[in-house]
Amino acid sequence: MQAPAQIESIRFRGIECYRLRAGTAGAAGSAASSAASSAASSAIVSRFGAQVLSWCDAAGRERLFLSECAVFDGHTPIRGGIPLCFPQFSGLGDLPKHGFVRSRVWELIAAYADSELVSLTLGTGDDAGTRAIWPHAFELRLEVQLRATQMQVSLTVRNTGTTPFAFTGALHTYFSVSDIAGANLRGLKGHEYRDAAGGNAIRSEADASLVVTAEVDRVYHHVQGQLMLADGAARLGIAATGFADVVVWNPWRALCAKLPDMPALGYRQMLCVEAAAAQFPVTVAAGEVWSGRQKLTSAGRGSPDSVDH
Repeated sequence: MQAPAQIESIRFRGIECYRLRAGTAGAAGSAASSAASSAASSAIVSRFGAQVLSWCDAAGRERLFLSECAVFDGHTPIRGGIPLCFPQFSGLGDLPKHGFVRSRVWELIAAYADSELVSLTLGTGDDAGTRAIWPHAFELRLEVQLRATQMQVSLTVRNTGTTPFAFTGALHTYFSVSDIAGANLRGLKGHEYRDAAGGNAIRSEADASLVVTAEVDRVYHHVQGQLMLADGAARLGIAATGFADVVVWNPWRALCAKLPDMPALGYRQMLCVEAAAAQFPVTVAAGEVWSGRQKLTSAGRGSPDSVDH
């Protein structure tokens, strides 16, 4: 497939990836001035795991956290970016933690670009290896849509078999923050959550702004509104469709020190806010399709109201 000029095949830390460029500088036939370059955004998407590894917004700010200790050997899941968890989230079952598709090499299915939007779709499906541990026929599509101030990641799950199957999963998004002490997450007040770092107790969020001061590992249920991640003066709108839950995770000091693919102080530069199907498995009937997405909208200084819903 011949990809548009705004989509470039590259090698990033030794693995096959695609670099996407969108916005003024990415538009076909636009003037490549320095002013135009500042209005462009870019993303790097790996074929390994169909994982977004980088998203720089139009202001040149990297919005995703990628561990400097992440392993790029083509076998080990990559710590950071947006890993895809399927058909199991975390340890909620007998499969390997977070499932098996994040360590598979995906195929290019479609690529598109116009003056405002760049889109890349990767795909994978079942084979003898997956059926040996999860006996179901499936087809997955992961689409990344990039605009100057927005990135949307969509997952489509098709049941290509003759019997229903159920799955849990997530877009396990790692956001970059300048310092976790100065960041907060808004929009979860009043939502019930399972507190995995607190003995799996069921609690209700009492605070309008979640500030991380210790290990956080929570699954918030039935979240439908937009969230806002504030990092100093920068704002990032986070909205999910199709996924019923939101996972918020930061390993904090002790757990981070035990993770071989994280720097000791890496917890200070990241916060995971994940679009997830975790509380209840999603059932997909034979021949049917399920889809979910996470839309991220970048903004600079201003209130949450300045971010496009």
